[in-house]
Amino acid sequence: MEANVRFTHQALVEQSKEGNRNAQYQLYGLYVDAMFNVAMRLLTVREDAEDVLQESFVEAFKKLDTFRFESTFGAWLKRIVINRSINHLKAKRLLLSSLENEAEPVEDGNAEVIPDLEIEKIKIGLGQLPEGYKQIITLYLIEGYDHVEIGEILGISTSTSKSQYHRAKKKLIQIVNEL
Repeated sequence: MEANVRFTHQALVEQSKEGNRNAQYQLYGLYVDAMFNVAMRLLTVREDAEDVLQESFVEAFKKLDTFRFESTFGAWLKRIVINRSINHLKAKRLLLSSLENEAEPVEDGNAEVIPDLEIEKIKIGLGQLPEGYKQIITLYLIEGYDHVEIGEILGISTSTSKSQYHRAKKKLIQIVNEL
């Protein structure tokens, strides 16, 4: 009989709901590294990622009574980290680049195919992307969200998410080709 992954760490979550600090510390230890990586991919500044990470755990433990095992605890916490990271970026006025007048999807008929890209070139290219493009690429390719989910997370339309993704991908290819 297979265990349902949604109930991973259920005992720790239940104990944490009851205010057990040791269980909370254990959950923190299990998820801190992965959630830090999520925050870093979106924020790129270590201090900002650390701040958002701490705020996310505090929020998660305060709202733990709302967690109903409809997803894994990790997925629920990841959503909090992503939302906090995006709110942090918005507070710093790092919004998606010129979303007005860009709701039309971009045709991707002439997309270049790049053989055997080096990982380092891609990392450098991601670092050079405008913040909005970096958000879309990170959420879509790295975090695995679809355009509907990205639209909900960022408060934009699905078609805007798609068009921004295509623009970001083309820009990334351009940057990598120039390296």
